[in-house]
Amino acid sequence: MNFDIMLVLPELALLLVAAALFVRSIAAPASTSPRAGWLPTASIAVLAVSLFSLGARGEMFHGTYVVDGLSQLFKAAIAAGFLITSLFTPEARGVDEDKRDDYLMFLAFSAWGLMLLSSAAELMTLYVAMEISSYSLYAVIPLRAGNRNAAESGIKYIMFGAMATALALFGYSYILAAHGTAYISQLAGLDWSFAGNPTAMIGLILFLCGVLFKLALFPFHFWAPDVYEGTGNETAAFAATLPKLGAAAVLVRLAALLKPDMEITFLLALFAAVSMTLGNLSALVQKDLKRMLGYSGIAHAGYLVIGLAAGTAEGLGAMSFYAVVYLLMNMACFWVVCHLRCDGRNPVYADLDGLSRRAPAMALVLAVSAFALVGLPPTAGFMGKLFLLTSAWNHGYAWLVIVAVVNTALAIYYYLGLFRHAYTAESADSTPLRDRSWMGVVAGTAMAAAILVLGALPGGLYSMAVEAGTGLLP
Repeated sequence: MNFDIMLVLPELALLLVAAALFVRSIAAPASTSPRAGWLPTASIAVLAVSLFSLGARGEMFHGTYVVDGLSQLFKAAIAAGFLITSLFTPEARGVDEDKRDDYLMFLAFSAWGLMLLSSAAELMTLYVAMEISSYSLYAVIPLRAGNRNAAESGIKYIMFGAMATALALFGYSYILAAHGTAYISQLAGLDWSFAGNPTAMIGLILFLCGVLFKLALFPFHFWAPDVYEGTGNETAAFAATLPKLGAAAVLVRLAALLKPDMEITFLLALFAAVSMTLGNLSALVQKDLKRMLGYSGIAHAGYLVIGLAAGTAEGLGAMSFYAVVYLLMNMACFWVVCHLRCDGRNPVYADLDGLSRRAPAMALVLAVSAFALVGLPPTAGFMGKLFLLTSAWNHGYAWLVIVAVVNTALAIYYYLGLFRHAYTAESADSTPLRDRSWMGVVAGTAMAAAILVLGALPGGLYSMAVEAGTGLLP
């Protein structure tokens, strides 16, 4: 068994943070300390280690664990997402004080599982990493004191997750029976058609069900709006972003098995089209902001899969680029959502009225994130969609590009509704709305700046993502 500690520095750094939170939770289970103040600093250290390890390359554990351009890019993005989450969550309104350390520990373990998922190059390794990430979320979703909807959300998430797990395991067994191996590198280039090898094809579809559940792509999307609505605001911010990064990393790695003219690729493109349309149409009629973001997340899962359907290095690069950008756009939007209601309740559109006067910085961050989620220039969301649509246009999916463009037009209505309420609607309440932490202000401003910078200068990140995708294709 080959092992090189230098190849797993990001995972070790995050595991140390999770272990420290574990020690803190068992040492002072009834602590009245409102926050783990050292967590943002520790998260910055994890991000620094992840950026330092961007160039690391190698294989471990007989090729089941691969450290390559794709894994290191997503580990850095996951570390950045965990850092932003750590700025949200120490005050986690709605979580009992004696449960906050456990809450933060589970979030850290979930992010750690996603890092493992980014490097998994064998189906069972991939499955185990996915479960490590999921089990932690099963524990934190219901943690919302005094709210029955949180328990309902937890039950739904566990039930749908258990179903996806069972399907993925069935798929794994079918693939193993059909091809005799679970290594993705060995599965690439084998027969994945219904006519040639139906057992393998059914197995791959079932295994993908587990991944598409994480992505909340149609028809595995039912849980997302209900879970986001029922769980705490900060928990929803985590569940709506980081697990999708992990799912995108897995889909990009599994792209080695797919070609643009395969039946399963067409099926994924069809799911993407329905997901975009269903998500956007449903989001149009929502009043709860978190529920709206849940449906918009379903639509964005469809946009992501466009890159997978293209089946080229540029398509996979566009998918990776958009996954990272989606983390920033959605986190920035949730940053505002988490601060709108100090009592931890779900905000609605009316809560945004007069935001530009009560909290100008917060309104600006909301405007930038809403424009980016629509896909308007000069934001990173525009460049991400441009890369995705360009990659799909010349590879037999012009119809999918047209569906995506029509859906972008649909999304303008409800995303710009955020801007309209914040900047033009009057509010009877003129009390200034302030972030209680200067670090939160820095995080919100940094996310908005990053969205604009990546919109103006996307070349570096996109080139890195394309290079990672090129190394995966046979």
